[in-house]
Parts: sequence; structure tokens; C-alpha cells
Amino acid sequence: MRLREAFLLALVTACLLASGFIQSWNVALVIFNMGLVSAVLALGVNIQWGYAGLFNIGVMGFVALGGLATILISSPPVSGAWATGGLRLLLALAFGAATLLGAAVLWRSLPKGFLRSAALVVELIAGFAIYRWIFDPAVSAIEGFNAVEDGFLGGFGLPILIAWPIGAALAAGAAYLIGKVALGLRSDYLAIATLGISEIIVAIIKNEDWLTRGVKNVAGLPRPVPYEIDLQNSAGFVEFMATRGFDAVTASSIVVKLCYSGIFLTVLLGLYWLAQMALKSPWGRMVRAIRENETAAEAMGKDVTRRHLQVFVLGSAICGLAGAMMTTLDGQFTPGSYQPLRYTFLIWVMVIVGGSGNNLGAIIGAFLIWFIWIEVEPVGRALIHFGTVWMGDDNTFRTHLIASAAHMRFLTMGIILLFVLRFNPRGLIPER
Repeated sequence: MRLREAFLLALVTACLLASGFIQSWNVALVIFNMGLVSAVLALGVNIQWGYAGLFNIGVMGFVALGGLATILISSPPVSGAWATGGLRLLLALAFGAATLLGAAVLWRSLPKGFLRSAALVVELIAGFAIYRWIFDPAVSAIEGFNAVEDGFLGGFGLPILIAWPIGAALAAGAAYLIGKVALGLRSDYLAIATLGISEIIVAIIKNEDWLTRGVKNVAGLPRPVPYEIDLQNSAGFVEFMATRGFDAVTASSIVVKLCYSGIFLTVLLGLYWLAQMALKSPWGRMVRAIRENETAAEAMGKDVTRRHLQVFVLGSAICGLAGAMMTTLDGQFTPGSYQPLRYTFLIWVMVIVGGSGNNLGAIIGAFLIWFIWIEVEPVGRALIHFGTVWMGDDNTFRTHLIASAAHMRFLTMGIILLFVLRFNPRGLIPER
């Protein structure tokens, strides 16, 4: 490990330890766990941009699909909703799929001309009308069933860890469909296309209440770790902590967060090892050669579009995995929280600051940027309090500055990004 990498790792560790000693270990572990999830996300984006130069700004959509998987897998099924409209909904979805399949068959079987176009239009319009005739009453029945607490079909009631690979698979499937259409576009058009499709995915998740409860959220998702209250009710745990001078309530919260840390760290280290092996393999060298000069790579017989599709699907799958991990950590699915600033811009800042093309750089950039994102608001508020104490508590300007402390995050991120792009455009740990 080079001196710069060791220094940055030590800096990240020092920041987390300082947060633990100055604030609390609960706060430090919250930052650490979200830093681990952000590092997984940054790895996914780095594989797309750092390896192949694919400018994907639709990260938020793939993260949302990973979160959706946690509902579909771990939520218990709502038997009443299934009884009122579940079977009719499945029939509608099956008919919609059959309509699309029929359109594909017509397109391929009929000769090119007016007859094919007319038959295709008639088939699609008729199929859509019948589909909505079946679909709409089913949705109304499902969303109307105990709407305050349920109002959706639920999931399969399986352990939530199963949702993590399923979330990756959902994101990979969506990326494959998007990539087949959009990867032939120029980089700026690809960015616009991925952003638009990401917004469509989030809009569907927010509005299809029968699937996700929409903006009413899904709370109480099962955990892969113990609950704090169970630890507090355990006589052995309470006695063990008491003999060591720890309060059971605080200790239970820390133990639960440490359990999450162990799971997330295992996933991150496994992904990092796989990403490094891929980067050093002939496949990784080929992908980087395509990134540097597509024309030369094509002249050597490389299938550029296919390799781009592979990288796009792989990176999106990792983003979907991170989305499932994030929802698991939160314990609830909140579609309204999927904002491009948090799930796209901030992740890109992590990759750029850390060093695109360098997996360790992406991970360190994720931890540093996430730590700054969290801590800059309380630190900024404290500095404003200290710098304006002479104005008096009733001063309008002082009150306005204190109320605007939350915007210090955006200002700080912009300044960091500008300084890195100006003075160290290859990032803190440049690609070798």
C-alpha cells in the first residue's frame, strides 16, 4: 500500500474515532454503516465510469429497485388484499405480457408495409383497453383494503437477506433493457436517457400503491440482526453489560449497529476483491482499452457494445444491492426519499474525489464525503453560533444564518468538487 493510501485510510479512521469520542459511538456507527453502503454504491458507479467511461446518472432508479426487492421478498403477504383483487391483478399482468408478445410476433411475421403497421396498432390499442378493464378494478380493490395499514399485496415473508441478491438481479434486468436501447447513444445522450428512465422508475414506485404503498411507505421490515428491545429484555445481556459498566439501552443499540457493520463490511470486502480481480484480468484490461479508444478496440475485433452492456449491467447490479442494503438498514421503504441529490450527485462526488478507475479510491472517497455530508451541518451551525454571538439572540440576520446551516452541505460539496477538479482532477488516489 502506498503512503497516500495509508494516510487517507488513517484519516477516515481518525474522523470516525473523533466522532465517537466527541459525539457518541452510536453516531459514529451510523456514519460508518452508511459509509459502507455508500462505498458499495461508489464501487458500482466506479465500475461503469472508471472502467468503461459510461456516464450513468440514473443511479437513483437502480437503488430504488434494490429497495423494492426488500418489500417483495420480506414483507408478509396481505391475505385480504390478495383475496379482493390479487388473482385479477395477476390476470391483468399476464394479459399485458401476452399483448406485448403478440405485438412482437406480428412485427416479425407480417411483411413490412401498411398491413403490418395497421395490425400492430389495432392489436396494441385493443390489448391496452382490455388490460385496463381487468387491471383498474383489481388495483382499486387492493388499494382500498385496509388502506391505512395495508393497501398493497405485500411480499413473500422471506428473510430479508434473500432480497439483497434479488435487488441486484432486478437492477441488472432493468439495466439490460436500458442498455440494449441506450448504450448506442453518445455519452451525453446516455446520461439524459439514464436520468429519465431513473425518474420513471421512481415515479412508478411512488404511484403504484398496490405494489409499494407509494408515499405511505412500508415500515417494520424484518431485520437480519437482533432487535434492541430483545437484547434489553435478555437477562444475560443486561448482566454481561452491567458487569462491564455499560448501560443496557446504549449497549444494545451499539451491538445492533455493530452487527450491521459486520454484514456490510463483509459484502464490501467481497465486492472489492471481485472488482480488483476483474480489473486486473484480461477482461478488465480490454474494458479499459475500449474506454481509452473505442475505434482502436473495434479495429482489433472487440465487441464494444457488448462489453459496455456487460459493465453497465454489472455496475447497476451493485447499485441495486446497495439499495437493498440501505432499505434493510433503515427498516422501512420510503419512495419519497429517493432524490437525485443524495443518490446520484453525492455518489458521483465520492467517485470523482476518491479517484475514478481506482476501487480503493472510490471506497475512501465514499467514507470521506459521507462523513463531511453528515458533520458539516452541525459543525457549520456551531461556527455560526460562535461567530455571531455578539449580535444577540434576537438579531434577524443571525437567526437567518442559523436557520440556513443545513445549506452548508450543498455549499461544501460544491467547493470540494471544484477544488478537486481544479487541482487534482484524477482524485485523491488516481488510477494506476
